[in-house]
Amino acid sequence: MIGVIVPAHNEARVIDHCLASIAVAAAHPGLDGEPVLVVVALDDCSDATAARCAGHGVMTVTLDARCVGVARAAAASCALAHGARWIASTDADTSVPADWLWRQVSCGADAFCGVVEVVDWLDYPEAVRVAFNRHGEVVRDGHRHIHGANMGFSAAAYLAAGGFPALATSEDVALVAALTDTQARLAWLAQPAVVTSARRTARAPLGFSSFLRALEREVMEAGAGLLPARLVP
Repeated sequence: MIGVIVPAHNEARVIDHCLASIAVAAAHPGLDGEPVLVVVALDDCSDATAARCAGHGVMTVTLDARCVGVARAAAASCALAHGARWIASTDADTSVPADWLWRQVSCGADAFCGVVEVVDWLDYPEAVRVAFNRHGEVVRDGHRHIHGANMGFSAAAYLAAGGFPALATSEDVALVAALTDTQARLAWLAQPAVVTSARRTARAPLGFSSFLRALEREVMEAGAGLLPARLVP
């Protein structure tokens, strides 16, 4: 079985697209019919996120932590308890491609780290898009980007690394560091990439939304060609 984990805090407006894309990925012929269990961690949700999840027939776990690390860990624990051999992680405001799961489980490594793309830049200036593509997200094999919205790992590697820590941000970075410490084999691949949101309202402090806003400030102050390396995620 393959597990897919999605942390969610009041994501009723966007989670339908995420879950629909996961359903398509779960039906990829390369998986040869292997079951896929989707687990959404409903973290202090006061909107209709739970109802949206019920409409897609996915499993949910409920918590009140307001912490993405705790939410991812809770969803992962649920998937593991149901026998998942591989766990893929994404976010509620993200859509995954049809080959997402198949490429992850066939990457030939203990863990997969992928990249993200932004399609709808909302009200961000064009210069921010250019700066992101030029200086931010390096889309090539061997990249060193870490996104909880596009990563996966074997159950054995995840357990050996101690799982997601209870961090409000950078829980994905901490897990990859732990995987590295255990000598897990990591695949840093440009494909499959996922499409994520450029929304300005962050769910996690210092996450992708915060990175884009910081990038915008730098572009406005210095120009896209002068961005410092510290902004590269």
